[in-house]
Amino acid sequence: MTTAERIFEEARTLSECDLREVLDFVGYLKSRARQPMVNEAYVAAETDWAEFEQGAGLWSGKFVREACYDRKILR
Repeated sequence: MTTAERIFEEARTLSECDLREVLDFVGYLKSRARQPMVNEAYVAAETDWAEFEQGAGLWSGKFVREACYDRKILR
């Protein structure tokens, strides 16, 4: 008996509410499989950080909140 057949046999004994929960879990497993691996995410994060470091030292340290808004109504 294959794993899929075992799952089917076990599912036959569950209530409708429990079957919906199982189906939700199957959807979660499928979506997790489409997400990038941890190493790929780490590489992407390092790339983003490298771009940030290019601008390091450019900020004068003086922050003027009003300068962030382009309309007087937002001040």
